[in-house]
Amino acid sequence: KNISIFFSWTPMSKKLIIAEKPSVANDIQKVLGGMERKKSDAGDYFEGDQYVVASAVGHLLELAVPDKYDVKRGKWTFAHLPLIPPKFELKPIAKTAPRLKLLAKLIKRKDITGLINACDAGREGELIFRYIVQATKAKQPIQRLWLQSMTPASIRSAFQHLRSDEEMRSLAQAARSRSEADWLVGINGTRAMTAFNSKNGGFFLTTVGRVQTPTLAVVVNREAEIRAFKPRDYWQVQASFSSENGTYEGLWFDPSQKTDGENRPDRIWEREKAQAVAEKCRGKPGKATESRKRVKHSAPPLFDLTTLQREANNRFGFTAKTTLALAQALYEKHKVLSYPRTDAKCLPTDYVPEARKTLSLLSQLPQFSRIASQPLSGGWVKPDPRIFNTAKISDHFALVPLSDHLPSKLSEPEAKIYDMIARRFMAVFYPAAEVDETTRITEVEGESFRTKGNVLVKPGWREVYGADAAGAQAGLPALKPGETVRTDEVKPLEKTTLPPPRYTEATLLSAMEGAGKMVEDDALRSAMQEKGIGTPATRAAIIEGLIVQKYLLREGRELRPTAKAFELMTLLKGL
Repeated sequence: KNISIFFSWTPMSKKLIIAEKPSVANDIQKVLGGMERKKSDAGDYFEGDQYVVASAVGHLLELAVPDKYDVKRGKWTFAHLPLIPPKFELKPIAKTAPRLKLLAKLIKRKDITGLINACDAGREGELIFRYIVQATKAKQPIQRLWLQSMTPASIRSAFQHLRSDEEMRSLAQAARSRSEADWLVGINGTRAMTAFNSKNGGFFLTTVGRVQTPTLAVVVNREAEIRAFKPRDYWQVQASFSSENGTYEGLWFDPSQKTDGENRPDRIWEREKAQAVAEKCRGKPGKATESRKRVKHSAPPLFDLTTLQREANNRFGFTAKTTLALAQALYEKHKVLSYPRTDAKCLPTDYVPEARKTLSLLSQLPQFSRIASQPLSGGWVKPDPRIFNTAKISDHFALVPLSDHLPSKLSEPEAKIYDMIARRFMAVFYPAAEVDETTRITEVEGESFRTKGNVLVKPGWREVYGADAAGAQAGLPALKPGETVRTDEVKPLEKTTLPPPRYTEATLLSAMEGAGKMVEDDALRSAMQEKGIGTPATRAAIIEGLIVQKYLLREGRELRPTAKAFELMTLLKGL
């Protein structure tokens, strides 16, 4: 007995690292080194002297309806609502249940004395990990591995700056709050609407949600505007003028008319009036005056996810879901992009040296060699707070290329997204583009005609996109002081007012981002003016969900609400 006490063995303590996806776990174990791959039916994990590295596969658990409150669908009535359980219970997601069992088995090992959360660095990653801890009743101390990119250098740096559990409490609480709010609104709203729609017999599932239903309302309201729209005919009067240096065109306008709804300074509502203006001015001399100003246009800010999704939809027709998947592949698989699910358009204040390294790397690509080198040779990479501003970053900085290695073997869509992000990154360091904006007013027989012309004087950041001042279009033909011009041709142009356009994914993402501005209540609108519906990480899934649930149809690039969507909105307003 005494001998057994002396030789009792305590296993070496290890920390369990839990990543969100197997690919991330694999990247982490490569950086740690000396890890052995362990096979299991639920997926592989890695083990070394100090660490065990395993992963979830996204969410492994979801909020459940407690058995006591789980009224079967045939009995969904208002009598059982609202459903507010005394506590929220978790249930494993069936298809990933084996992975949860594997993690539970690892957590319960006696040699696992600490846990490191290596799930995606954001609110949702926090929730995935916290639910695993809750479901497995883990008691070990927790640390957070906060990754901004998946390069080996970034992973090593994150290990040197592990965050404490205390630091992450607020994010964990925000994640739970969001999850529970979604659940309460979704469960109660869906059951109430389904009960109402099924009251005459049958079962008509009617789903609603905290984010999806306001998003749907935005699209339905726009469609209602389009259906209620009554087109009106109007006329514009266009004139062609000859000066000694050339010809130019002008559009009639009423200087006293302000834009008010459909009323615009250049619109005439009666055909006879438009014809009278044309006849009055045709062949008559005119006097022109003009104002010219030089305007500087700064480069657009760095991409956040929503802006990237919007631009990719406009340029290539990519859905928000596709753009997110491509950016995720560039981040996770190719390791050439920073963390994509970001709402920031700035870089950390201390990122200036890293930005120079990235530009130096990009200059090695033939298509970027000259435009990436210029900011470095010109000394344009400076600690500008418009670009480098830690105060404007919440979880993750802007979407930028990384300085570790050049991309290779990208698919065509991946290459398009990388090119967009790389050019936006380079452009932000360039000087402003300078444009001479000219407005010429030609007066003929008391009627005014306006002509606008722009000349690109200095391309600045537009050079990154191929603009060249030397090749810029000429401006208006110059006038001599006091010169009289001849009115060659004047013609009325018949036009028709157009309804507001249907939402595309690009414009719907903008509407979701700025939804706080649509709120009718003044006090609430003021409080919410900087807020939107959903987050950069969830907006794509919300739009896809509405399509799957047959509330929206995708027709080309347009999103059109279905009859089911109109029925839901009519019902909600009625109730």
